Amino acid sequence: MELIVGKNSTWSLRVWICGQLTNIDFNIKVIDLTDADYKAQVLTFSPSGLVPALVDDSLVIHDSLAIVEYLNEESNGELFPDTVNERAIARSLCSELHSGFMNLRGQCSFTLEKLSPLSTLNDGIKNEISRIETIFEQARLPYMFEKVGAVDAFYSILAYRLKTYGIVLNGKAGDYQQSLLDWEFLQDAIKQAKVWESK
Repeated sequence: MELIVGKNSTWSLRVWICGQLTNIDFNIKVIDLTDADYKAQVLTFSPSGLVPALVDDSLVIHDSLAIVEYLNEESNGELFPDTVNERAIARSLCSELHSGFMNLRGQCSFTLEKLSPLSTLNDGIKNEISRIETIFEQARLPYMFEKVGAVDAFYSILAYRLKTYGIVLNGKAGDYQQSLLDWEFLQDAIKQAKVWESK
């Protein structure tokens, strides 16, 4: 399998973590998304022109949610909980992150650099942080569910983004945020992101 990733692409990192959780090896193709012709480069692999994309022989999967579902099937269900209800909740949480939190994405872009904490938070970001706290308070600890999975992979990158901007959650939500920050798979992903950045 070949995983097409982008530098500083949070969704590429999330898929990479899921690959590690399932012990599925990828060949990695890194594309610099600041290059003037990056779209043409991506289109040689992905029909959507977006990263990540997974190429498995003649099969091309060009969305992170779909890639994670494919990895889940290839690993006999390693990425989602064992019960039907919890799988539904897990998929809802992954989808919510995939389509939401636009204020945080727009105003707190992902970076590997050290930054000063935000001095003020607008109402849009405050509302999204409130929703994140509600989600994080559901965690069983140390993971969202009984076993580690896609939800942890997805939200660990968000936990890192929040910490980068000095946003530390309180109570049980804070405990889950810190658990994700301490998680070896997130730390490995950040190291991997730095490797991609150097290419």
